[in-house]
Amino acid sequence: MKTSVGASTGAVGGTRPGAATGTATGAVRGTVPGAPSGGPAGAGAGEAVPAGPPHTSRPAPAGIADIVDSPRIVALAASVSGGRDAAVREFWAEAATQGTPLVEPLPWDPGHRAVTFLWRGTGRTRRVLLLVNRLVDRTHLAGSLMRRIHGTDVWHLTYRLPSDYRGSYVIAPDTGTEGGRAHTGDVSVAMPEAPALWSAPGSEPADDFQARLLPLLAAARPDPLNPHVLPSRWRGEGGSVFELPDAPPQPWRPWAAGPDESVARGTVERHRLTSAALAARRDVWTYVPPGPLPDGGADTLVLLDGDMWFGRLGVQGLFDRLIADGVLPPLVVLAPDAVDNATRAREFGGRQAYTNFLAAELLPWASGRLPVTFDPSRTVVAGESLGGLTALYAGFAAPRRFGNVLAQSPALWWRPEGAGPANGADVAKRPSWLAERFAGGGRRELRTHLRAGRYEGDARTRSRELRDTLRVLGHPVTYREYNGGHDHACWAGGLAEGLADLLGRPDADAGTPGPV
Repeated sequence: MKTSVGASTGAVGGTRPGAATGTATGAVRGTVPGAPSGGPAGAGAGEAVPAGPPHTSRPAPAGIADIVDSPRIVALAASVSGGRDAAVREFWAEAATQGTPLVEPLPWDPGHRAVTFLWRGTGRTRRVLLLVNRLVDRTHLAGSLMRRIHGTDVWHLTYRLPSDYRGSYVIAPDTGTEGGRAHTGDVSVAMPEAPALWSAPGSEPADDFQARLLPLLAAARPDPLNPHVLPSRWRGEGGSVFELPDAPPQPWRPWAAGPDESVARGTVERHRLTSAALAARRDVWTYVPPGPLPDGGADTLVLLDGDMWFGRLGVQGLFDRLIADGVLPPLVVLAPDAVDNATRAREFGGRQAYTNFLAAELLPWASGRLPVTFDPSRTVVAGESLGGLTALYAGFAAPRRFGNVLAQSPALWWRPEGAGPANGADVAKRPSWLAERFAGGGRRELRTHLRAGRYEGDARTRSRELRDTLRVLGHPVTYREYNGGHDHACWAGGLAEGLADLLGRPDADAGTPGPV
């Protein structure tokens, strides 16, 4: 079976209308040879760091995902209004059998689908909040409240989405208050005491209603009628995944299946490395492929956020499959943990200390234990979100170590001074800090695979800006946009496609589309 990366596949996590609805240690030191001066030092424990992007970058562009009526829900409401009592019971039986969300064609719009998310309420359910990755505007949560068919337990919300969309979501039902806590099924969340706490949207100022919805975010959980669950990172139960009929196929879908028993497995280990650059110890996951390795070392991937990719998602299954199918040559992977959000925010970004850790500590440490290559043209550094920005900076600062960068949804809002105004200017109106660094730093021997979701708002715009900057400098750049958000459900396939682009064998049929 050949691996296909980037063609089309069937729907998962939804139904079509007409059917039922449904361990070693080491200590090393060093700096990156030839690294540019003037970059932020980073990594100091007491250093002030931006904790996240500016809020203006987070919501999807207005109107990109319209809320529409579902033909199935309209028909159900009509049946209920007509007095057919069995209609709701039959509807839930079908949904339980077929799974959710409900996916329906739009006859007047063949390139899109009506995607209906469902929640079965109880007598205590006051409202239900739907949180679809990058479709929810967290500054206006009322826009993501589900509707209820009057007199029933059916809560629903329908988006019109491109037929190749893939994404994840969670649901937060609110079942009232008791002793100052908002109950959401089996979970309760501390809530402020306030009069008329559960008033409807429009009956109180928007800011007050937003404040009353915010605590529900902490208790959001996967959709119980969708079996496809993507693990979360450091807390929570994870998120449900849905894929529309034309979503690009992915050779590895960590929400859908266990290890592939048909391919040989590589060896995964976890090590503890002492870093002088970070003044800390770091766990590092390593993957060594099965079978013989080439003389001079195997191609090497430094994959950021190892605690997520290996610890939660089991990414070794992807590498096993891509190597077995001949899409990639034998590949050694080094994946340091990010530890936690605070540590990640303090160390990641355009910080020279973290680049020193990767290039002058991690790679030399690995060379004494694993068959890694010293050839930068066969070495990739990869990351997503803030890790994507970190990978790009590592390629900029240490091109003699990293000749290839795979950056997914890079957090190009990042600046050393934080996300607020810089030198009296609105950061949103300026080129990204990293684009400015590349533009002023001259050409490097660097290949880049850059990806962004069409629902990522400002992040998409800044990714295009960086693409154009790199191309003007003469850097080979592959740029992809996909119908999805800031989401490991999309990044799982992007990791496969990006590695196939940067390291893949020329004669391998990876099924990837042409560069943009």
